[in-house]
Amino acid sequence: MQIHVVQPGETLWLIANRYGVMVNRIVTANQLADANQLVPGMALVIPVASTTPPAERPEIDVNAYTLNTGETGAREIQEVGRFLTYWMPFAYRMRADGGLDAIDDTEMLQSAAAERIVPVLTITNFSATEAGSELAHTILASTAIQDQLLTNIENVMKEKGYQGINVDFENVLPADRELYNQFLQRLVDRLHPEGYFVSTALAPKTSGEQSGILVEAHDYEAHGKIVDFVVLMTYEWGYRLGPPQAISPLNQIKRVLDYAVTVIPREKIFFGFQIYARDWLLPHVEGQEAETFSQQEALRRAIQYGATIQYDEVAQSPFFRYTDADGQRHEVWFEDARSAQAKFDLVKEYKLRGISYWVLGYPFPQNWLLLEDNFTIRKRV
Repeated sequence: MQIHVVQPGETLWLIANRYGVMVNRIVTANQLADANQLVPGMALVIPVASTTPPAERPEIDVNAYTLNTGETGAREIQEVGRFLTYWMPFAYRMRADGGLDAIDDTEMLQSAAAERIVPVLTITNFSATEAGSELAHTILASTAIQDQLLTNIENVMKEKGYQGINVDFENVLPADRELYNQFLQRLVDRLHPEGYFVSTALAPKTSGEQSGILVEAHDYEAHGKIVDFVVLMTYEWGYRLGPPQAISPLNQIKRVLDYAVTVIPREKIFFGFQIYARDWLLPHVEGQEAETFSQQEALRRAIQYGATIQYDEVAQSPFFRYTDADGQRHEVWFEDARSAQAKFDLVKEYKLRGISYWVLGYPFPQNWLLLEDNFTIRKRV
């Protein structure tokens, strides 16, 4: 694959002629709605033969979370299943009595099995309406509740066929840091003898001393020793309720990785990659929520409003601004072929175990083509 950035005045015919490929191949690779509609700054994947033989592509694991359940979630898994090693449905929520609130995962488990994807039970303490700090404390402070939770976890895994677990404790009170480590050790001691693996999701941090409710109780060094692998949630700098900025700026991600690899074995680290875009109203008002949608929708809006796409070389992220029909200004940050390739290069540079996508359901065709062009993806079943 090659990446071409559209220049003012270029047509798809001129671009195709330059690379010696058919127009319809570029249209298909990028899932363009209209071959006659391009905007300056748009990055296109050009389907030409790779210069890297398959045998020389690094072998990695690829994980993806899903938020949608039932038939919708199953379809999302089927669409990209050949690119996935693991799949994590988000999420079974823990209760204060050690119970688990289940999700509709039957059809998704069937799709994962058909695509030879390892299913990973995901448990969490938070929801869209609750930070989960007190719930986490209730569980972590009581071995009796933990015993009930561990039993319920093991029962669900055996009943459903999950092969491992991903623990996503967020907003854990800083004082509960060591209790969280102890819980993870108990979980490993319980599940490893049964043949299950244990993983965790970690907030992005750049030092062991970093403070804050999101990161302080996430002990990178302890997780690196206790669990089988970790997913670094290296996204959400461009928070939906915050000011407009790159969602996954590469310069910030590098700071996280520079710290992570000093305390966690590289072969245990998954690079978190968000595959959604955001549209903020301008001027930004504190607390005003940005709209979240797919990369394809971002391009559709750029075309609709005749925006020129710019590229932040520091963050390695594309963005554009436009004015809607009501005269309201907008700023959109998204991902494209350039930013995806920059992230893949980082995975290679740091020699990480793999990539974890948050979250399926947002079409990004260029990503999957480039992923396959850069790596050999392991299938563990």
